[in-house]
Amino acid sequence: MRLDPDRLFAPLDLSNRRTVLVAVSGGSDSTALLHLFKSFADRHNLRIVAATVDHGLRAASADEARHVAADCASLGIAHVILRWTGDKPSTGIQAAARHARYKLLAKAAREAGTDLVLLGHTTDDQRETVAMRQARGTVSPDRRGDAGMARATLYEDRTWFARPLLDISRAYLRTYLSDQNIGWIDDPSNLDRTYERVRVRQDSPVARPDAAHRLTDNAHAARWLSTVEQPSPGLFRLDPEYLTAPDTVTALRMLLAIIGGTDHLPGRDRTEALAARLAAPSLRATLSRTVIDRRRNAIWLYRENRALPVPMPAEAGAFWDGRYLLAADRGTVAPLGAAADQIDIAVPADARRALVRAALAAGPALWDGAHFVRPLAPDEARPVLGPWRFFLPAFDFAPANALRAVLGLCELPASPWRDHIRE
Repeated sequence: MRLDPDRLFAPLDLSNRRTVLVAVSGGSDSTALLHLFKSFADRHNLRIVAATVDHGLRAASADEARHVAADCASLGIAHVILRWTGDKPSTGIQAAARHARYKLLAKAAREAGTDLVLLGHTTDDQRETVAMRQARGTVSPDRRGDAGMARATLYEDRTWFARPLLDISRAYLRTYLSDQNIGWIDDPSNLDRTYERVRVRQDSPVARPDAAHRLTDNAHAARWLSTVEQPSPGLFRLDPEYLTAPDTVTALRMLLAIIGGTDHLPGRDRTEALAARLAAPSLRATLSRTVIDRRRNAIWLYRENRALPVPMPAEAGAFWDGRYLLAADRGTVAPLGAAADQIDIAVPADARRALVRAALAAGPALWDGAHFVRPLAPDEARPVLGPWRFFLPAFDFAPANALRAVLGLCELPASPWRDHIRE
C-alpha cells in the first residue's frame, strides 16, 4: 500500500522551520506518522525530534516509552520522553491527561527550537470526536461542534499542533505499516469502556465532520467584531445598527465570553433572546458574567462585579479571571474595586463616568495588604481570549484575530498549512 508523503506534508509551510516535533506514542497512528514524515524530512533536509509522553497511568507505560526511544534511535531520530508527574485527579483523568500532554509537548517543541508539533489523529478520531459532541448535546443549532478537530490548533498563542492524517483511516495506516514490516504498540486502555471515546469507538460512530457552517459563521462574526470599540479599559462599545448584521449571535457569544472571561461561549438560545431584547432603546442585562447596558446611541459591555477572583499572590504566567495573563511577580493581585474612584481617566463622549468606573473596578490591581497600590499596567496583565486561552482551532482564527485587535493585541502567527481556509 502506498501513501505519498509529499501529498501529506508538502501543504505544510516549512520554509522557516528546520525542525519539527513529532508526537509518538508507539501506537499505529503515530508510528505511521513518524515513518511517513521521516521519508519526507530526509528529502527536504528537515530535522525531526520525536517525543513520547509517559502519563504514568499504567505500569507498562515507561517500558513502552523506552521501546519508542529505541525504535527512534534505530532510525537516527532524536527522541525525548516527557513524563507527567505530580498528583493525578480522581475524576476527569482523560481531560487532565490531554492538557498535560499538550503542555509537555509544547515545552519540548520550544526546547527543540520549533513551534510545530505533528499529531497522528486519523479520520476515525475525527468521527469519534463529532459523535461524542453530538451525544453530549454540545453541537448547538449553529453546528459549531460538527466541525470536529481542526487540521491545526494553536496552543497558548505560540505552538501549532498539526494533524496531517485526518483524511486517512486507522485501518489504512495499519495496512501500510504491515506492508512495511513495521510494528506498533496496542495500548490496552483503548479497549477500556470506562472511557467515553472507547465506548464511542466500539459502537462504530457514523458521524461526519462538517466545518462549512462554522467557517461561514466565523467569517460573518469576524466582520461584526471588527466594529467593536474599547474606548476605555474594560469598557466595550457596540453600535446598535450592527445588530442587524448577518449572524450577530455568533459574534455576540464570542464577545460576551471574552469580556466575561469564561471558558465556553454562552448558549445560543440565551444569546438570541438577549439580541432580540437589545432592539429596545434601553436595556440592562447580564449574561456570561458580562453587563450589557443598552442606551439609545450605543450598547456598552463590561465585566460584572460578581465572582471576581479573591486576592492572590502575583505570579508570572498565572491567569487572572480568565481575562488576563499575569507578568507581575510581586505583591498581591485583586480587583480594583472601590479604588476605581481614585483613578483619573477620560470618559468617552457618549458614555457616563459610572460606566467607566464600573469597568475599571473589575480589572486587576496591585495591593499591599488592604492598601491599594495601582492598577496593573498592560505589560503586567496581558488580555487573553478566555475560550481560546489554551486551544485555538484554526476554524476560529478570523474572529479571534478580530477580537485581538479590539484588545490591542498583535495578530496571531499564521497557520502552518498553506491552504488554511480548510481549517
